[in-house]
Amino acid sequence: MPQKTKEVAIQGVMGSYHDIAAHQYFKDEPITLNCCNSFDDLFGNLKKDESMLGMMAIENTIAGSLLHNNDLLRNSNTQIIGEHKLRISHCLVAMPGVSIDDIEEVHSHPIALMQCRDFLNSHPNIKVVESEDTALSAETIATEKLMHRAAICSSKAAEINQLNILKSGIETNKHNYTRFLIIADAWQADKNRKSDHKNKSNIVFSLPHEEGSLSQVLSIFSFYKVNLTKIQSLPIVGREWEYQFYIDLSFDDYTRYKQALNAVMPLTKALKVLGEYEAFVE
Repeated sequence: MPQKTKEVAIQGVMGSYHDIAAHQYFKDEPITLNCCNSFDDLFGNLKKDESMLGMMAIENTIAGSLLHNNDLLRNSNTQIIGEHKLRISHCLVAMPGVSIDDIEEVHSHPIALMQCRDFLNSHPNIKVVESEDTALSAETIATEKLMHRAAICSSKAAEINQLNILKSGIETNKHNYTRFLIIADAWQADKNRKSDHKNKSNIVFSLPHEEGSLSQVLSIFSFYKVNLTKIQSLPIVGREWEYQFYIDLSFDDYTRYKQALNAVMPLTKALKVLGEYEAFVE
């Protein structure tokens, strides 16, 4: 019996890094992509169709966290059901027959441009222009047949749009990885998990504005042998000097992890589990 095709919402178009990450994560399952202009649109589409899944970048080893996406997660009725890490390698692409000497402008997403700063600095005559998306920059060149413009994007975007790769691996730091979260409607999360094994979770909470409030919480996690792999604080709008704490936890014993949550609950305000899932393994 053929597998049911899953619809996965991503930010970006075909050939984007979200596209590549989605097809790697769901490599053994048939999927169709729902391409969204923004992460806000992605969550809007998930709200309209509870059967749809989402693939969303949450942090990059060079650019850091996508802070707005944390708030989108907290305010949604979704749960994280998995994660994927993708090595990001950028290419300079252009129309067939065009050389680097012909290029007057290079277009790409601001983060991609930042990650290729050394390469761009070595070509000071090329004007750098920020755009919405890496793959969309390539698509625009192909559609409009722009002979003096290049894009920074993935090799897949170059292939899809039949553009030539002028130079590959132009990112400054070769240890350039993006971490993606796979999300689903809370009521659909359990049936969409690839594995029932859970050894990682994301939580969010706020704390009383009191001395030592955070250290008490961290001590409890340490006592129960729950490891903090990431902690991110974001200000609470309208409440001066108060913060939301977004924490990634990893653990070997699910029971002890649940005991730790129960122990910190009285010390926190509005604690929410954003998802429990199996950690990515290369």
